[in-house]
Amino acid sequence: MRFSIMLPFVPRRFSSVYDFARLVDSGEGSRLWQGQATVTEPHQIFTELAGAGMRLSVGTGVTLMPLRHPFEAALQARSVAIATGRRMIAGFGPGAKSFQRSLRGSAYDSPLTAAAEYVQIVTALLRGGEVHTDGDYFSMHGALPSIQTAGVDVGLGVLRPGMARVAGRHADAAITWLTPPDYLRDVVVPALDDGTQGRRRRPDVVAMVPVGVRRAHHEVGHGARLALAGSAAHLSLPHYRDMLRRAGIAVTGTDAAGDARRLVEGNAFLYGDAEEILTATRAYADAGVDEIVLNTTGVLTVDGPRAALADLREILASARTLTPV
Repeated sequence: MRFSIMLPFVPRRFSSVYDFARLVDSGEGSRLWQGQATVTEPHQIFTELAGAGMRLSVGTGVTLMPLRHPFEAALQARSVAIATGRRMIAGFGPGAKSFQRSLRGSAYDSPLTAAAEYVQIVTALLRGGEVHTDGDYFSMHGALPSIQTAGVDVGLGVLRPGMARVAGRHADAAITWLTPPDYLRDVVVPALDDGTQGRRRRPDVVAMVPVGVRRAHHEVGHGARLALAGSAAHLSLPHYRDMLRRAGIAVTGTDAAGDARRLVEGNAFLYGDAEEILTATRAYADAGVDEIVLNTTGVLTVDGPRAALADLREILASARTLTPV
């Protein structure tokens, strides 16, 4: 199982990313990930890092489908692969219904159908073929110009079994967020296998896992404070609350502090010393996860970027001495 890092903030100055990127450039982490932002575009940040001499493996986890047509999505992803010289993972997701309505005028009647169409078109374009598709949500007639690149793997954001089956059928990677290991083992991975229908390899499973290293000066309840700071936005969304409830974490949507405590208690947020966190990741490996992405957004929000970097360095250092398999 590989350990990567999530960029734990949305940069306003691209140079502010460098210290986190160097963890990957130095080989401490496998890949640098960034989610969708509306302040700065992740593809441009990755290209900036390549221009600064850091040729990193990168991933988007995830960019949101309403923002761009599949042709533009394929072009952006391939541009990053050209700039970095490394194979990237381009992850996509439909986003919340409110976001869909704000850009499209209406939500997708079937997010599963929309995601399936999107991923199939992007994948076909990246593989260099002519695409002729008229879908319910996305249509494409044409091709990307042929060019040699390091390549792009196409990922799909997965929270629940329906989207997992779509990913199993069409994607190269399934990218999860806040999903506890037991839920991955019992729900997500079987649904991925079901989606493959025995005709293709299961997509790689990439788990975005929020973490925070416990320090001697931390007060009781600091872990929940970090969990809330890093995950409040997700806890406000119905599809995340539904997933967590399915996973046995009884979030309410009305008691933010209590919901954050439940994330820690349910191992959706890993809090402890570095070795305890690493030991807890064994359950993810046992569940079938191929890549864990360490997310210190809560730490950076509460304790600042130096604390977030220190936590990442400690966990990654422990990972080099204690492999969670």
